[in-house]
Amino acid sequence: MPRLQARCNCGQVVLEAEGKPILGASCHCSDCQEAGRRFHEMAGAPQILDATSGTPLILFRKDRVRCIAGESLLEAHKLKAESPTYRAVATCCNTPMFLDFTKGFWLSIFRDRFGPEAPPVTMRLMTASRPKGVALPDDLPNHARAPARFIFALMATWAGMGFRTPKFPSSPVKSAGS
Repeated sequence: MPRLQARCNCGQVVLEAEGKPILGASCHCSDCQEAGRRFHEMAGAPQILDATSGTPLILFRKDRVRCIAGESLLEAHKLKAESPTYRAVATCCNTPMFLDFTKGFWLSIFRDRFGPEAPPVTMRLMTASRPKGVALPDDLPNHARAPARFIFALMATWAGMGFRTPKFPSSPVKSAGS
């Protein structure tokens, strides 16, 4: 199976994803936008929001992703303490690495972490939440919410996994307390 590596800006944290991604999407939900704004305020952090205020993500099965370097440098950032979702940042260089919906079976890796070999984004979703005045180009399908194609891709993948929900990473990511 093909393998892709996702790296932080300084190269100390490396994730390896095996096999074909579930899909690539740019999420425009209010949480992704808020996280993008917060990360942008961190010293040296790369911008994760694209020109349309979306967050380009590549989704992989959790059981096909592993941290091969720098796992101890990953720090969890939550928008709300009670949220089942966190975003992991490489503390060595403040690079956002991935988003983990802990109750799910997939891991959403920030697309830019893959560099020039990054799989393509094939849709924009949750566009109803984009900022007022942001026009969306017609180069990709633009969906106001999560489209059936997105849900179907997730469900088909989960069924192929025997409806298991693996955890990622194998050791806990330390929390930033946000």
